[in-house]
Amino acid sequence: MTWPNLLSALRLALVPLFIVAVIERRPGHALVIFAVAGLTDLLDGFVARFLKQQSVLGAYLDPAADKLLLTAAFVMLAIPGLHPGLEIPIWMTVLVISRDVAIVVIALIVHLAIGIRKFPPSIISKWTTAFQITAVVAVLLTGLDRRFDVLATSLLWIMVALTSSSGLEYGYRFIYRADDLAAEHAEKDADAKVE
Repeated sequence: MTWPNLLSALRLALVPLFIVAVIERRPGHALVIFAVAGLTDLLDGFVARFLKQQSVLGAYLDPAADKLLLTAAFVMLAIPGLHPGLEIPIWMTVLVISRDVAIVVIALIVHLAIGIRKFPPSIISKWTTAFQITAVVAVLLTGLDRRFDVLATSLLWIMVALTSSSGLEYGYRFIYRADDLAAEHAEKDADAKVE
């Protein structure tokens, strides 16, 4: 168990604490827990590169922890009457979760059909995740001060646009470019065998 993996495990452990804080209508506590979890996300990538501790476990654990935290945040903040500030519309939560499920299904199909195991995130995907996190922070802030309402609403709409674009982009990459991906994969395998 490396330091980056421990940080990812800590992020997983913070998810139930975040859920409890939202259920108990403590937006301040929920915000702090979410911020600490976000900090572990920044740190685990930095530590993995700095200490050269990238691992197969980390390649799966890190994104799993991210998705679990964000899914928990969107679901909990969409429950009517539970959050004291702005609630995330249920359809936005469905959009976020549907995109992630679609990506996993497409990745699994491409893996089984072509044998590709690595699916690096695109730039738009990274921006989508960043705006999903930022939108959750802004929504939590509305529980402390309703003046953040306009900011949170704006960020949610930007997040919707990015999430939709990212989902379509992944669909294009993995469905319409399947032949190109297979050729690239075969070429890399051939190069690896030569070396």
